Amino acid sequence: MSSSKTLLGFVAGAAVGALAGILLAPEKGSETRKKITSKTGDLADSVKNSFGDFIDQVKNAYSKAGETAEDLEQHTRAKMNNLKGEVAAGVDNSF
Repeated sequence: MSSSKTLLGFVAGAAVGALAGILLAPEKGSETRKKITSKTGDLADSVKNSFGDFIDQVKNAYSKAGETAEDLEQHTRAKMNNLKGEVAAGVDNSF
């Protein structure tokens, strides 16, 4: 969750900074509106890119977790088979 909070903080900070810079600049209203429209588009692109990167990170983490689970399953099955063999050998030797 730390990376999602970082992403949210980055986006919010960028939005507030851009808006404050535009609104406090001494320009005509029409120029300010054009800048707001432009900056909004830039911010939307930035959010899309950041969200895309975040989704890629989640996909990679999910994939690695699946691989780890498969490795753990194989390791556990091998151990169980070894234990079955040892138990069977122990039972055979006791009779």
